[in-house]
Amino acid sequence: MVLLEIEKINTFYGLSHILFDVSLKIEKGEVVCLLGRNGAGKTTLMRSIMGLNPPRSGSILFQGEPIIGKPTFRISRAGIGMVPENRLIFADLTVRENLEAGWRDRGENGWTVEKVWNLFPELKRLSSNRGGQLSGGEQQMLSIARTLLQNPALLLLDEPTEGLSPLLVHRIADRVLEIKSGKVLTMLIAEQNYPIASKMGDRSYILEKGLIQFEGTMTELRRNPEVTKKYLAI
Repeated sequence: MVLLEIEKINTFYGLSHILFDVSLKIEKGEVVCLLGRNGAGKTTLMRSIMGLNPPRSGSILFQGEPIIGKPTFRISRAGIGMVPENRLIFADLTVRENLEAGWRDRGENGWTVEKVWNLFPELKRLSSNRGGQLSGGEQQMLSIARTLLQNPALLLLDEPTEGLSPLLVHRIADRVLEIKSGKVLTMLIAEQNYPIASKMGDRSYILEKGLIQFEGTMTELRRNPEVTKKYLAI
């Protein structure tokens, strides 16, 4: 089942044309990685999906329903959760208060505070600390945990490992793999770190200057060193 289908979207910032006829599909249960250098258009694509920078043309269907033109809060309520690049936690609220602010009850099979404690035991130990007191890695964990508590059908992760130490990069990747192992959550991950992305993703798209330059499985990408060298500088 196709959960998200993007067809030939064109997105602008003012007069600047950023995304050019971008098309992408995500099947339910997949983890798809959106790869590319800084400035390739990955964040713009995420923002286009969430309605923060709506495309001027093309279509985006989520669970078969068009979402272009809908306000961001309605897209979120429809089942898309986004962990933004700048995290956007509440600095003056405690870790627990940050989590409770984002929780949507989905019954016994949904994410709960206890379940995210199990996924991120570091956050449980810091539950009384304010968000602004956390390190960058801890804030990233909190941002992911808070978005999981929205119980989305599709999770967007925008550069989840950017600016983190190598140890924390692998720790975040391991937690994403743990989420993936449950096979109940579909993910689109924008990532510059190809080695880490190759561990997390089932399929990949490569963006370069707002254009899709490659689409295929991670295995196909690994077997295509010309593509990784040209577009990912590997």
